[in-house]
Amino acid sequence: MRNLKDVELDGKRVLMRVDFNVPMDKQGNILDDGKMRGALPTIEYVLAHNGKLILMSHLGRPKGKRDPKYSLKGLAPHLQRLLNGAVVSFAEDCVGTEVEEKVSSMNPGEVLLLENLRFHSGEEENDADFSKQLASLGDVYINDAFGTAHRAHSSTVGVADYLPAFAGFLMEAEVNMLRSVVESPERPRMAIMGGAKVTDKLGIIENLLEKMDIILIGGGMANTFLKAQGKNVGKSLFEKDLLNEANRLLDKALQKKVRLLLPVDVVIAGEISADAVAKVVGVDEVPDDMMIVDIGPHTI
Repeated sequence: MRNLKDVELDGKRVLMRVDFNVPMDKQGNILDDGKMRGALPTIEYVLAHNGKLILMSHLGRPKGKRDPKYSLKGLAPHLQRLLNGAVVSFAEDCVGTEVEEKVSSMNPGEVLLLENLRFHSGEEENDADFSKQLASLGDVYINDAFGTAHRAHSSTVGVADYLPAFAGFLMEAEVNMLRSVVESPERPRMAIMGGAKVTDKLGIIENLLEKMDIILIGGGMANTFLKAQGKNVGKSLFEKDLLNEANRLLDKALQKKVRLLLPVDVVIAGEISADAVAKVVGVDEVPDDMMIVDIGPHTI
C-alpha cells in the first residue's frame, strides 16, 4: 500500500473516502460515532499538513435517490466538535457546480463533508462519469474506509483510476491486522463473523475455511445458516435463495475439519426498536411472531 506519509499535502485538495455509515435514531441523532472517531487520525494528519480535505461517505441504502433520512448533514457539526472546532462545512450534494464552487473556496486546514454518495446511482454502479466528477474535486485520493473497500463503487475503485491513491492510517491498520491473523502460523485461529447479509461474506467464509480452525457466525447472517439447518427463525431476516449455499459451506467445514459454530441461544424481540421487550431463548425455541436480534449469553 502507498503510505499517506509519502505524499505532499500542503495546499492540495485531498479527496478522502471515509466510512461514516453510523447508526442513527429516527430523530437523526448519532447512536455510535465509533466509525467517525476511527477516521480522526487520518483527518487530523491531513489538516495538520495544510491539506484541503473533502470527505465522502455513504449512509444506509437510499438506492440511488435523495432521501432526507439518509442525509449526512447532521454529521458535519458532530465532526466539527470531534475536531475541536476545525472548520467543517457541508455540501448539499457530492458532485455538481455548487460542490465545485465550495471546494474552490476552501482554505488549507478546512474540511468539506459531501452529501451521501448513494443519492446517485452512479456510485454503486461504479459509473465512469460519476467517478470522474468525484475525482475532479481532488488532487490526491485517500481511502480510509476499510469497511467498504470490498465494494467496486466509484468512491472506492473508480476515483483511483483518475487520481494518485493512498491508504489512510485506519485502512493501513485494518489491513495489517488482518494480514497478521490470516498469514500467521499460530494456532488455534478463530474468526468471528457478523453482518446482516450472507451474500457479502460468501467469498470470505470460503477463504477462511482454508485458514481457520474455528469460525463463529453471528449477526443477521447466522439466521440463514440456522434456517438451512431446518430451524425456525420466526420473522427474522434471512436469505432464502442462499439456503443451499449455506448448507454447502456447512458441509465443506465438516470436510475441512473446521468447527463452524452457530448460535446456541439468541435474543428475540417482536421488533427492532428502543422500547421492544427482548428475551433470551434457545435456538430451537424461536416463536413464529418474534425475530432474532442478537446472539445469546451462552453463545457469547
